[in-house]
Amino acid sequence: MAADVESIRGLVHRLIVARIDFIVVGGMAAVLRGVPIMTADLDIVHSRSPDNVDRLLALLADLDAQLRFDLANRKLRPGRAHLSGSGHVNLMTSLGPLDLLCEVGDGLGYEDLIADSEWMGDDDMRIRVVSLPRLIQLKTAAGRAKDRFVLPMLIAAAEESSGDNEK
Repeated sequence: MAADVESIRGLVHRLIVARIDFIVVGGMAAVLRGVPIMTADLDIVHSRSPDNVDRLLALLADLDAQLRFDLANRKLRPGRAHLSGSGHVNLMTSLGPLDLLCEVGDGLGYEDLIADSEWMGDDDMRIRVVSLPRLIQLKTAAGRAKDRFVLPMLIAAAEESSGDNEK
C-alpha cells in the first residue's frame, strides 16, 4: 500500500509547526531523493532531548496517535519512555501512519545523523532528509527483504547523483 501524499504532507507540516527536531529516513527519504519506490508511512528519527520529546508528545496527543501493532486493539498511546529510549514506535495518527525511530542501524540517533542529512524543500516546508549514502548503509545493515529489494534503486540513484555532481 502506498502512502497518501496529502497525509504525509500533513504529518510533515504538523511536525514542522510543532517545532519537532527530526530527520526523515526510510522509504520516504528515498522518495524525496527521487528514487521511484512506494512506501506506506513516514519514518523519522527524532531528537530525544526532553524539550523535543515534550513537543512530540503534545503533537501525538493532538493527532490521536495510537500504537499501530496492538493486536488486542487497546488504543494504546505512546509515552515518554517510548520516545526517549532506543526503540521504534509504529503509530497510526489521524493523518496516517508515522514511525518514530529513536535510533537506527547501530544505535544511531538524531544527533549522529545530522551530519549525514540535508535540508530539503522550500521556505514553507523545509525538512532534514538522510543522505542517500547513509540510507544505503542503513538499508544494507537492516537486511530485511524489503530493504534488499530497494537497494539497487538506491545505489543507482546515488551513482546518478554523484555523476551529476561531476558534470
